[in-house]
Amino acid sequence: MSLSRRAFVQSALTIAGGATAGGLDVLAQTAAPARLADRFPDLARHFIFEYYPWYAVDPYRHWNDAGRRPPGDVASNYMPRLGAYDSKSTKVIEQHARWMKEAGAGAINVSWWGPGSDTDRLVPALMDVMAAHDIRVTFHLEPYREHRALAYADDIEYLIRRYAEGRRWDCFLLLRHADGAVGPVFKSFATILPPRTTDCHDRTSDTPFYAADAVWREQTDRVRATFAPQFDRITLLADSLDVSRTQACGFDGIAIYDNYVRPESWLRHAENCSARNLVFAFNVNPGFDGVVERQVAAGSCYRPPAFEPGASRFDWAASSDRVSASRASERRIRESFEKTIELQTDPQLANVKRGFFLAYLNSFNEWHEGHQFEPMKDRAALTPEERAVGYHNPDDGNYRLSVLKRLIGDVVRAR
Repeated sequence: MSLSRRAFVQSALTIAGGATAGGLDVLAQTAAPARLADRFPDLARHFIFEYYPWYAVDPYRHWNDAGRRPPGDVASNYMPRLGAYDSKSTKVIEQHARWMKEAGAGAINVSWWGPGSDTDRLVPALMDVMAAHDIRVTFHLEPYREHRALAYADDIEYLIRRYAEGRRWDCFLLLRHADGAVGPVFKSFATILPPRTTDCHDRTSDTPFYAADAVWREQTDRVRATFAPQFDRITLLADSLDVSRTQACGFDGIAIYDNYVRPESWLRHAENCSARNLVFAFNVNPGFDGVVERQVAAGSCYRPPAFEPGASRFDWAASSDRVSASRASERRIRESFEKTIELQTDPQLANVKRGFFLAYLNSFNEWHEGHQFEPMKDRAALTPEERAVGYHNPDDGNYRLSVLKRLIGDVVRAR
C-alpha cells in the first residue's frame, strides 16, 4: 500500500500530529493519492459507507436492544443527533444522504438480511433517495439463516435482477477498476468460519453458520458463470483473515469488518493476500465503543466490549476523559484512512496489480457498536434524562464526519 510506504507514512503522521490547515495539503501533494485519483476518475464511489436500515420506532426495533428503553434510553453509548429514528422515514434517509454526500463518499453498502426481510422491503425507498443524491448502492450479505451459504448465488442474482436491472441501473454500484473493467462488488459477513467452536467453559459445539469451502466455491463459481456475459468483472469479498480458505472458496479477496483488527497488522494481511493474488479492503473506522448488556445470565460467556483504540477505562462523566476518548477515535480515523490508502497504492501488492481500490467506511450508523460516523448530539444538547443514562456524546457530535470529510476530500481532489 505505498508509494514508498515510509514516505507516505511520514506525510500522514505530519497530518495526524495536528498540522495547520496549510499542512493538510501534504496529503494532497503526495504521489500516491495523485495516482489514485488519476487511476479512478469516479474515486468518490470507491469510498463506501456501511449502512444499517434496520431501526424502527413503532414498535421500537434495535433501539431497544441490550435492555434499553427508548426513546431516551437507546441501545448505544451515544445519542444520535436525530434521536431514536425510523429507518423507513424518507426525511431520515434524505438527511443521511446529505451527510454522506457532504463527507465525500459516493456509495453505501446496505446491511441486507435476505429476500422479504425488513431491510429488503426498505431498499426501494432507500434507493430512490440515494439516486436523487447521486449515491450508489451495493449490499452486504448478512447471515440471515443458518445455511445461507446455499443461497449465496441466488441472493446475488436476486439483488442484481431486482435492484439493478429492475431499476434500469439508476443507482446500483458498478465498481470501475483501473483497467476500465466494470462490475458489481458484494461483501459478506460471517462467511469463512471454523466448523466447531469452544466456549469459555471448554464446551465445543458446531458453528451455526459454517459452510465447507467446496460449498462456497460452488456458489462463487455459479455467480461468475451466471453473470460472465453481462459484466467485465464481479468482485466477491469475504470478511476473513484466513486467506488460504478465502482463495479455496473462490472469493476475490477479503474485506475486514472488525475494528479490533488494528491498522498496524494490515500490512501482514495485505502481503498474505498478495501472495495468493487476492485483493484486500481494510475499513476506515473510529474504533469501537459498544453498548453493554444490562442483564447477563449467570454462567454466560458474555464479556463487555472494550473501548478500542486503547485499553483505558474512561470516566464518561468527566469532560477530560470524553475529550481523550474523542481524540483516540480521531487518531484511529486518520490512521486507518492513511493506512488503507498506503497499502492500496503499493505497487508491490495485489490491489495495484489488479487495478482494485475500495475503502469501506465502518460505519455510517451501526449505533450499537459505537463506530458510527453519523452525527451525534452535541454534549450540550443532551436532555437531563439523557445525561442520566450516561451517554458518551462529545462536545462536537459531528467531529468524526468532519475529519472524514477532510481526508476523503484531500484524496479525491488530488491531481
